[in-house]
Amino acid sequence: MPARMLEGQVALVTGAGRGLGRAFAERLAALGCNIAVHGMREHGPSEYGGTQTLTDVAHAIATTHGVRTVKVLGDLTRMDDIARTASTASAELGPIDILVHNAGGDIAAAGGKPDPNDVVRIKPEDVRAVIDRNLLSTIFVCQQVATGMMQRRRGRIVTIGSVAAFKGRTNGSIYATAKAGAMHFTRCLADQMRPYGVTVNTIAPGDTRTERFL
Repeated sequence: MPARMLEGQVALVTGAGRGLGRAFAERLAALGCNIAVHGMREHGPSEYGGTQTLTDVAHAIATTHGVRTVKVLGDLTRMDDIARTASTASAELGPIDILVHNAGGDIAAAGGKPDPNDVVRIKPEDVRAVIDRNLLSTIFVCQQVATGMMQRRRGRIVTIGSVAAFKGRTNGSIYATAKAGAMHFTRCLADQMRPYGVTVNTIAPGDTRTERFL
C-alpha cells in the first residue's frame, strides 16, 4: 500500500476526539487525508482521564501527519448542527471524499449509561436519546454527505456498528437495536449509492479497550 495513497483527499470523521474515532482520523491522516475532526464538546477528549481538547487533537493530527485539519463542534442529534458540520468541513478543506460516521454510544438523555438499561425498564427519554445518537444520526449525517458524493459520482462512506447488533441481549438492548437499524440502513444506502460509484460499508467492532477503560 502506498504510504500516502489518499493524498489531498478530505475525510470527515465524527466522534474523532478519542478512542476509535481518533484512531480512524489518525490512520486517514497518515494516508494523506485532510481531516475534519468532529466532536460534540471541546473538552470531550479529556472526559475519560485524558488532557487534550478537541482543538489539541486536531492540531496534533495536523502536526504529526503534515495534513490540514479543522475542528468541528456539533450535536449530531440536531439537524442544524449536522448541516453546519458538513458545510464547515467542506468550506475549510474542500468537498468531502470520505465520511467515517463513528459518533454514537450507549448514553442516556442526561449523560452516562441509561439506568435502568434493560429491555423493559429503560426510560422513554433514554430510548429516544440512544436511538437519536446511533440510528437517526447515522441516517441524517449520511444523507447530508451522500448528496454531494452523488453529484460528484465518487466517495466513500463507512459507518460504525457493533457486534451488539447481532445478538439478543437484556442489557444495552436499545443500543443494540439502534446499531442493528443503523447497520441495515448502511446496506440500503450502499444499494442506492452503487450506481454513483460511491462505496458504503459498516464496521462492527467488539469490545475495544479505549481511554474510558484505562
